[in-house]
Amino acid sequence: MVAARYTVPRMKAIVLAALAALTLQSQAPLPKGQMPDLGRPTKPGDALPPFDADSYFPGTWRFEWDVPEGALGDAGRIEGTTTYKALGGGKFDAATNATGAWGAFTLHEVLTYEKDDKKVSRSATDSRGFAYQQTGTIGGDLGGFWNIYLEATPFTFNGHSIRIKHNMRLLSPLNYKVGVTVSVDGGPFKNYGNPWWRKDPTA
Repeated sequence: MVAARYTVPRMKAIVLAALAALTLQSQAPLPKGQMPDLGRPTKPGDALPPFDADSYFPGTWRFEWDVPEGALGDAGRIEGTTTYKALGGGKFDAATNATGAWGAFTLHEVLTYEKDDKKVSRSATDSRGFAYQQTGTIGGDLGGFWNIYLEATPFTFNGHSIRIKHNMRLLSPLNYKVGVTVSVDGGPFKNYGNPWWRKDPTA
């Protein structure tokens, strides 16, 4: 019986195929959406399951934020990461490290989710010298989209009284978008950008 002979290109192809198979096997499965598979189109009377914050937030998220010039700092792009850790009881620790138009800074947050009441609160401390509290509600639809609307207590920064509103749009298990509006010295709320957070499923 004659032994099979493999050319160098064929051997390379076999090795590459084996490595690709091992890579696919070692990758963690991507997170699934929170809406159940009903096996049919949704109907108006279908119940909306509660938001599962424990499966959504924990992990490392990367973000980009294009900010205008204003009371919070210069115009430009801010980039960084936010890492959420579950503390239990609906509480999450969020540590943000950022750099860009506002220099290098950190933001420490504690987010609390009250599932039964569909309420969310957040305390935030910015390394640039200010802190604020936020409260709001969470709502969703049968398409799998969730919105968290948060309003902050006033705080003082660079001689100005500032209020911030955040509208967090949880669009998928791996990304959310935040609509940010800011009021300065009691004036109208103005658009302050729409940063994206994208989750690193391997982190």
